[in-house]
Amino acid sequence: MAGRDKITVVGAGNVGATTAHIAAQRQLGDIVLLDIVGGLAEGKALDMAEAGPVQLYDVDIFGTTEWEKTAGSDIVIITSGLPRRPGMGRDDLLAKNVQIVKDVSENIARYCPDSIVIVVCNPLDAMVYAAARVTGFAKNRIMGMAGALDAARFSHFIAAELGVSVEDVKAVLMGGHGDDMVPLPRFTSVSGIPLPELLDEDAVARLIERTRKGGIEIVNLLGYSAYYAPAAGVVKMAEAILRDKKSVVSCCAYCQSEYDVGGCFVGVPAVLGAKGVEKIIELDLDDSEKGEFRKSLEHVKELMTKVDKLI
Repeated sequence: MAGRDKITVVGAGNVGATTAHIAAQRQLGDIVLLDIVGGLAEGKALDMAEAGPVQLYDVDIFGTTEWEKTAGSDIVIITSGLPRRPGMGRDDLLAKNVQIVKDVSENIARYCPDSIVIVVCNPLDAMVYAAARVTGFAKNRIMGMAGALDAARFSHFIAAELGVSVEDVKAVLMGGHGDDMVPLPRFTSVSGIPLPELLDEDAVARLIERTRKGGIEIVNLLGYSAYYAPAAGVVKMAEAILRDKKSVVSCCAYCQSEYDVGGCFVGVPAVLGAKGVEKIIELDLDDSEKGEFRKSLEHVKELMTKVDKLI
């Protein structure tokens, strides 16, 4: 419908379809669900549209295999890509998913040249870099959903440990998405109270370890990747942008001088608004936190080098 924002979700699998459904429930705009498998996006989109009269969301939702239908999108969310299987690390996905993201990014540049792009597929930091390199978009218009998911997992584990509402927990994380993510207990709080004031070091370390293994924990239980929480995380980011909320969200964003990164997409707290990534929040990290972040950053940069050889 004219005058409404337009959101394209690439990939109609579990993450993509759930993302489209949550975005519809939030009435963020009209939604195009795209997939290369004929009938998949069309069928799921029709099912969601038919749920509208019950759930009382009034947006247009349609599925397609044709990129032409995505033209004019304000946001494109890339969920397409091979999922992790039990025993598979994020790095194992690199070669195959780089090619998928490359093809998707070429179409985004052609049909949605003014869009803001949010990448969800893994290995996340590398896929964000691939999308940025192929589209050629301004760095503030390319980002990845990882920190929002990791923060949600960390927050859930903290709330359950303390027996408090998840609404009171504000978690902050940095670094790459995976085993070397950097949760920051000093900057994580419960109703404004720093986490170290509420839990001892052993308990915090245990929760951090579970957060780092949060993705594979679900893969081992289900046999495939999580999708409810990742979809919720990316919709949170899309809402911050489309509604110009200036929300502070941990996400994969481009840093140059910030944290002395030197030109790399990596997880940091950032302000999201109508222009995309509008500001990187620089925290005063202690030596230990800096060391963990640098280690994580080195791994991300190693992946970037691999991506350069694959594109």
